[in-house]
Amino acid sequence: MTPRLVALIATLLAVLALAGCGSDGGDKPRTVTVVGTGKVTGTPDTLRADIGVEATAADVSSALNESSAQVKEVTDAVVAAGVDRKDVQTQQVSLTPQYSNPAPGGTSQISGYQATNTIRVTIRDLSKASDILAAAATAGGDNTRISNVSFAIDDDSDLMKQAREAAFNDARTRADQYASLASDKLGKVQTITEQTSGAEQPATLQRDSSVAASPVPIEPGQQTLTFSVTVTYALT
Repeated sequence: MTPRLVALIATLLAVLALAGCGSDGGDKPRTVTVVGTGKVTGTPDTLRADIGVEATAADVSSALNESSAQVKEVTDAVVAAGVDRKDVQTQQVSLTPQYSNPAPGGTSQISGYQATNTIRVTIRDLSKASDILAAAATAGGDNTRISNVSFAIDDDSDLMKQAREAAFNDARTRADQYASLASDKLGKVQTITEQTSGAEQPATLQRDSSVAASPVPIEPGQQTLTFSVTVTYALT
């Protein structure tokens, strides 16, 4: 076999190899990507609230001691009203100086200190929520601060399962329609990406500053969990 013939055969084999590689990965699979949405509604069974007390005194120790004593009274009050002590958690303890208004040309001076102690209370029996919040307000008096009140569904696993299934079925329906419009058939799922929302629902509460606070109106209403899923299907 002559060298020229060997070179010709080698060139031919290289061309055939390149042609084979192009046929294996040259055509990108055709796909369709859709977003499906599923919504389910449930009744909240848990209420969370941050309950704090503020105390102002001329020195650090007095301010801290007063706020500590008051938050203990608030804690004991909510536990006595039906909250499990393990559902009471210290959220924040802070101490800040208070300054007097200076005279013209003068400088501000520290006039005292304000201590704040805040606990987060989780109420799992909503039938007691009104009385629990009222008990906290009564125990803390005018120094009580209630904030970040929100309703939640403690165990939403069943609702999420329903929302997930509804979202996927919605995505499948949409993908089927697009495949039909394109005169194609729906193939296997390529990718799935999910997103959820609606975990907690804020509530607005107003507190009466009277000595013994009346039960605070509590209406849990309904909570909607929304689940979105992005699905990519192959087209055949």
